[in-house]
Amino acid sequence: MTEPPLQTRRRLTIVDYICFGVVGVVIAYAVYRVSDVLVYNWNWSRVFNFVIYYDEETARYVPNLLLEGIATTLRLAFWATIVAATIGLVMGYMRTSNNLAMRMVSRCYVELVRNIPPVVFIFIFYFFLSGQLMPLIGIDDLDRNGDFVNSSLFYTLFGDPRLFSNFLAGALCLALFEGAYITEIVRAGIQSITKGQWEAARAVGLSPLNVLRDIIFPQAIRKILPPLAGQFITLIKDSAIVSLISIQELTFLATEVASTTTKVFETWIIVGAMYFVLCYSFATLFGHLEKRSMRARR
Repeated sequence: MTEPPLQTRRRLTIVDYICFGVVGVVIAYAVYRVSDVLVYNWNWSRVFNFVIYYDEETARYVPNLLLEGIATTLRLAFWATIVAATIGLVMGYMRTSNNLAMRMVSRCYVELVRNIPPVVFIFIFYFFLSGQLMPLIGIDDLDRNGDFVNSSLFYTLFGDPRLFSNFLAGALCLALFEGAYITEIVRAGIQSITKGQWEAARAVGLSPLNVLRDIIFPQAIRKILPPLAGQFITLIKDSAIVSLISIQELTFLATEVASTTTKVFETWIIVGAMYFVLCYSFATLFGHLEKRSMRARR
């Protein structure tokens, strides 16, 4: 099987410059129409103070609500991705299993998630997790005076200990939701390996587990990593859904800032820019890592 050719950097042509010019004209016209038609008193400083502000007591700039919200969004995306990837790997294998019961369980999970609106899914599972599962496993009885809970490491990984049960329930809801899509990515990766490799591995005496571990998964991982990276970026954006269940991530805090300052347009423009910078940074990083992995295989 031949490797795809490496992409080379293209030079800009006259068509590219024309497209850039057209986009610039459209943006300028949209800004002009907004300024001309919309009677609105813009005040960016009031909203920027909720991004970062100057603390006179410490004589330095400190993050405010919106930066704290984006930190919570990153925590949610990080933990939800780990759990969703675990669910996706297990369910993806079950989707390709010869066992009918395993295929039915994984198929029901995928179809259940994909055919229920995200808001409905989040509401149902959040109230089940927070009302039934968290008390059952003792999360609500967490010792908030313990050394680890009061440490900076715990705050970095999970945020405010007082909101830990809410954070954990929100992360699990996101993981269950995104895990269904990762399941399909893993299934497609496994099924992309030709049947001959399965048969050859079994012919030399390898057990089904060894075939998956040593032959199939190493090849499938290379194919599923790019869509998994894209799913991580999607999860960052989808984390805005949990604002509906009072998880204090970026969208939830942006709603509070917009209500407090009455500067709705400035708030959501800044929040949109923060989401864009965050997602584009990860997309650039993953693209760079993908190119490096392709060069390393050569």
